[in-house]
Parts: sequence; structure tokens; C-alpha cells
Amino acid sequence: MEPDTAGLTQIAIGAVASFVIATLAYLARALTPSGAFAAFAIGTAAFGVGGLPAAYVLLAFFLAASLLSRLGARRKRELVDWGKHGPRDAWQVLANGGVAALCIALSRTIDAPLLLAFAGSLAAANADTWSTEIGTLSRRARSIITFRPVTRGISGGVSLLGTLAQLAGAAFVAAVAYEVHLAPFWPVAIGGVAGGFLDSILGASAQALRWCPRCARPCETNPHAACGTPTTLFRGLRWIDNDVVNLLATLCGAGVAVLVAWKWPSLW
Repeated sequence: MEPDTAGLTQIAIGAVASFVIATLAYLARALTPSGAFAAFAIGTAAFGVGGLPAAYVLLAFFLAASLLSRLGARRKRELVDWGKHGPRDAWQVLANGGVAALCIALSRTIDAPLLLAFAGSLAAANADTWSTEIGTLSRRARSIITFRPVTRGISGGVSLLGTLAQLAGAAFVAAVAYEVHLAPFWPVAIGGVAGGFLDSILGASAQALRWCPRCARPCETNPHAACGTPTTLFRGLRWIDNDVVNLLATLCGAGVAVLVAWKWPSLW
């Protein structure tokens, strides 16, 4: 059997392009070294298998997320109690793009709508990213489960601004996927919104919330990022952190996008 020269060439081009983008992101302090390597691997898979359409969708998500992370950076640095800050590491990159990478890698060998799942997972990741990066600029937030006021920035906290950003983030990826003829708009958008809301629900319930005895306040890090004191589990499951929640949300986005397109095919 002769080698697939065109396919190998496409993978090589994807690897070079992904290397350049990941390196620039690292130099811009958007990614750690491990995060840059993970982004390189995901980008190579997306371009090498899905071609330019998949690469455009992935690039749109990544560039938008990187730019939004700089919005209100000084105010966000004050939120030391909640999650990770600064450049994204490999776990964060894989939590947001791992499902997409798996879908695109399997799309050539499995007879399933995996390109649609790829777009749906990134729509969910983008919905959550936009909701977090823009929503944390709100002055008030409420728990998505109890609707009681919560500290700004806490996982599971929602606001009007953050919810609108979530809808816009899902629609943005869906619009790019539609314009490059990768997937229909509405299934991807609905999948993205579903994944974003699941992220908030899990963040307010199953995600580990910890307690710092020194600062006498809840946080999401161990040790506490503000003072370095070891923290204890206050609520949720010990093994479910923000990265796990993001991974489950992107899996939801992929599944819902496929389900919507399969259940109501005549609408798209």
C-alpha cells in the first residue's frame, strides 16, 4: 500500500503551524511550556486530520480565549481564592481541548458525526471561557443552584453579564464552524450552551470547594494561593477540580451537539 502523501503533508503543515502558534502563545505568556506542548499536539491533530476548517475553529477558540484573558487582568488578579490564574498549563489545555482532539483524531476511522462533536466540545469550552473571563468582571454573582449571592469568581457563580457572555461564546464557535462548512450552527451552539451550564452546575455542587483555616474563608486551591496554608475539603468531591469540570462540560457539548443534530435533522 502506497503512503498517503497528501495526508502526511497536511499533518506536517499542521505541525509546523501549530508549533509557531504554540510558541508565540508561550512567548506571550498565555501558555506554560507544558501548555504549549499540549496546544501543539491538539493543533497538529486538528489541522492534520480536519484540515483548514477544523484548524479555523480551533484557532478562533484559542485566540479569543487568549485575548479575553487579558481583559480586566488587574481585577482578575485579586481573585486569588478561585482556581488557576496566569498562563494555561497542559491540564487546562487538555481539559478544554482534549475531547475535541480525540473527536478529530477518530473522525477518519469511525463512522460517526465526530466533526460535529469536535465543534460542539469547543463551543462548550468557549462558552465557559467567555463566561469566566467576562463574568468575573461583574460586581455581583449568584449560585446557579440556590440563587443566593456568592463571592465573585467562585465556580458555580453566575451573573447576567457572564450568562450573556456564555451564550455569545457558544454562538461564536458555532458561527465559525458554520462559515467554514464544518458543522451546522444550531446543534453546535446548543451543545456549547448546554456544556457551559453543566460547567456552572458542577462548579456549584460536585467541584471541590476548600477551606483555609488561616484566612477563614473558602477557596479552590490547596495550598491556599493567598497565604500558602494547606486547606481542607469543605464541599464537593476531592478529585473533581476545575479541570475535571471543564473536561465533563466539553464532553457534554460534544454529545448534545450530536444528539440535537440526530434528533431533529430536518431543522438544519
